Amino acid sequence: MTNPSDLADAYARPASEVLTALDATATGLSSSEAAARLSRHGPNSLPGAKPRPAILRLLAQFNNALIYFMLAGAGAAAALGHYVDAGVILAVVIVNAIVGFLQEGKAESALNAIRDMIAPQASVLRDGRRISVGMADLVPGDVVLIEAGDRVPADLRLISARNLLVDEAILTGESVASTKGVDPVAAGAALGDRRPMAFSGTLVSAGQGSGAVTATGTRTQIGRISTLLHEVEPLTTPLLRQINAFAHRFTLLAFVGAALIFAFAVSLRGYAWDDALMAVVALAVGLVPEGLPAVITITLAIGVQRMAARRAVIRRLPAVETLGATSIICSDKTGTLTRNEMTVGRVVTADGVSVVQGAGYDPTGHDFTPEPTARGLLRAGLLCNDAELNPGTWKVEGDPMEGALIAAAMKAGLDPATERAARRLDAIPFDAQHRFMATLHDMPGQGRVMLVKGAPERIMAMCARQASEAGTQVLDHTYWSDRIAETGREGERVLGYATKPMPDGTTRIDFPDVESGLTFLGLTGFIDPPRPEAVAAIAECHRAGIDVRMITGDHAETATAIARQLGLAPDPQVLTGKDLDAIPDSGFADAVARTQVFARTSPEHKLRIVRALQSRGNVVAMTGDGVNDAPSLKQADVGIAMGIKGTEAAKEAAEIVLMDDNFASIVAAVHEGRTVHDNIRKVIAWTLPTNGGEALTVIMAILLNFALPMTPVQILWVNLLLAATLGLVLAFEPSEPGVMARRPRKSGAGLLTPFTVWRIILVSVIFMAISLAVFFWTLGQGRDIEVARTMVVNTLVVLEIFYLFNIRYLHMTSFTLTGVKGTGPVLGAIAVVVVGQLAFTYLPVMNRIFESRPLTLLDGIVIIVIGVLSLVVLEIEKHLLRDRFREE
Repeated sequence: MTNPSDLADAYARPASEVLTALDATATGLSSSEAAARLSRHGPNSLPGAKPRPAILRLLAQFNNALIYFMLAGAGAAAALGHYVDAGVILAVVIVNAIVGFLQEGKAESALNAIRDMIAPQASVLRDGRRISVGMADLVPGDVVLIEAGDRVPADLRLISARNLLVDEAILTGESVASTKGVDPVAAGAALGDRRPMAFSGTLVSAGQGSGAVTATGTRTQIGRISTLLHEVEPLTTPLLRQINAFAHRFTLLAFVGAALIFAFAVSLRGYAWDDALMAVVALAVGLVPEGLPAVITITLAIGVQRMAARRAVIRRLPAVETLGATSIICSDKTGTLTRNEMTVGRVVTADGVSVVQGAGYDPTGHDFTPEPTARGLLRAGLLCNDAELNPGTWKVEGDPMEGALIAAAMKAGLDPATERAARRLDAIPFDAQHRFMATLHDMPGQGRVMLVKGAPERIMAMCARQASEAGTQVLDHTYWSDRIAETGREGERVLGYATKPMPDGTTRIDFPDVESGLTFLGLTGFIDPPRPEAVAAIAECHRAGIDVRMITGDHAETATAIARQLGLAPDPQVLTGKDLDAIPDSGFADAVARTQVFARTSPEHKLRIVRALQSRGNVVAMTGDGVNDAPSLKQADVGIAMGIKGTEAAKEAAEIVLMDDNFASIVAAVHEGRTVHDNIRKVIAWTLPTNGGEALTVIMAILLNFALPMTPVQILWVNLLLAATLGLVLAFEPSEPGVMARRPRKSGAGLLTPFTVWRIILVSVIFMAISLAVFFWTLGQGRDIEVARTMVVNTLVVLEIFYLFNIRYLHMTSFTLTGVKGTGPVLGAIAVVVVGQLAFTYLPVMNRIFESRPLTLLDGIVIIVIGVLSLVVLEIEKHLLRDRFREE
């Protein structure tokens, strides 16, 4: 027996030759031989993903540098004796870990979802008898019997096929079931063109057949996809990369800085080591942004909630932000950019072309009055038809193209129930070898009539005349060849129609009746029309600087025509799977970058395309719904699966699932992702200067050898009060105007952009300078140090409130009515802060705990004036320098 791996070209070889190579016969294997082959080749099953233990997934949530910061903050609070505060920080760490644990760790399910696509039982011939065996027991050489409704259990080289249609959308993405036959096709044919093959996991839509098993388990086409999923390494999202890089740098800076300050205080300022340690702990408490990871997680979670309202389910928290960084969206065609509903777009007769309005199977609201010849053609399409179109739901039972013919006939005013009263007396079902279908009818007023539909070239070959309004004419081959080519260039699938009167009393028709004497009625062009909302969404993507690429298993002409209608490009460049195979690795990325449409692609092609785009620094989002899309969904920076028509394998491999299968929802996700990233930057740009001002104040006190303007416990109070209020409200900020008018940020761009770094330094210095000025001004009035420190704490809090209003808008001024009045969360947080500070300042118990003192009304007015002036200064600075530092 030939090794099954040597039968990769079984589709290009006669069935008898394949059987010989498999050492099998059309009557099947013997039971003993099947058992021997099973032990040799292994079971026909796919390996499941090896799940990580839950404890390891949980511990992995703590492996983050900013989490280490939070633990350091807890240690600092504990060292100061503030055990309650340390417990609060630890609680935030634990909550953050639990959220990550619940949101992530499900990617392994993608492989198990693919396993479920394989039929559990199969009908085979063993010992010359038809029996049912478990799917796992199939072996190369087995003869499998398939019929409508069956899931193909292994890759089969067909031996027989009668009216066999197989839905291969999970592998090819094509919306129309593939017609199967037994004749070989050319070597190197694309997957969707391998007519003598039936592939594991696909669904038999109609007809019946039998085939010899050529591949099982991981050697099948669906098994190769499973293997590809194993080979795809999970990517770290841009946000996580940036947070980790920032945290590691910040950790090193904090550690080195604390050590230097400690050494300086002990050796040059004569501090006792324990006093120096307390000062350094105060510095650490002020410097470390221990609440930042929690606020970032909350910001992402809010983005997830907003996306859920837009019919998008986020399976992993950082994905919504990653989509905001997307520079290229690679989209499947069928069902994502198109409706996945075949539609008759035009009717061509000898008298001209009728354009049929409306998309999909719903005929209501798109009535038209065709000329008589076109009406006769549509009647033929309605009667030579085995499909049913359910009124109200407008769902098709049967072939989608036949359903589209019913909808077109109804638009022309033909009633299926009335028209089908013309009794069908006989039929020749569609057959791949003859490429037509014929029916015999008893037509009222016309007698016995045969109607034929099928491949236009085949129908024309059986016709001598053509129908027209003026009567029948000699068939004009040139005219029809031009019309067929014109329709094909528009990416439409074409069917031809013919009629023939039959003698009275005819009750049966056979192939000789069809092969001559027909009158050609004309053509219909079918297309899976673009979603109107997808056209608008692609235009918005282009305005946002995002390229859209179509990757499909469909034919190049169809894909190119759809791409043109979608506005993908004025003149879309297209590469087929064969073209991609011929491009060397050295020039592959450049070729992919120039191309908008990829047609007749395999899962390997999709994976290679995504990797090539990523190699050029792009953040790539990939949409898909089939098993064939799962590897590229996993490889992409963010995978987006279709929730309605998507397979479970695609959903499990993706980070985002669109519940409405609508490309327009992706644009909404991009919008939300950009908002989330803006809000995270605002959180950082507000938090770090706040902490920086506190830390610089402590550093200056140590360097210049004067009393600390704030005690460690007061610093901790400020951090806990503001992080839980003002720092959190920035997560709820709505989108800034023009968020989709900016180009995508570069994938390597850090969270700390040049303008943000400048802002952190400037605001930290301003906060330090004002804090020290207030401290020494109060002491200069002869007031005690406790009052001075209370003034500093209140001043710092007021500065941070006004700075919040400044930072709410990164790309425009805050001096607008909307900017001044704020949002509900902002005003609520300020109210909490004000109440907290009033308690800190005037409540005796707080005075005892924090060594604070009551202030006068004049003190309060001075502090508020300082806050207003700081806002004016920072708004002027933002206006002057924002364009110079523009990084968006």
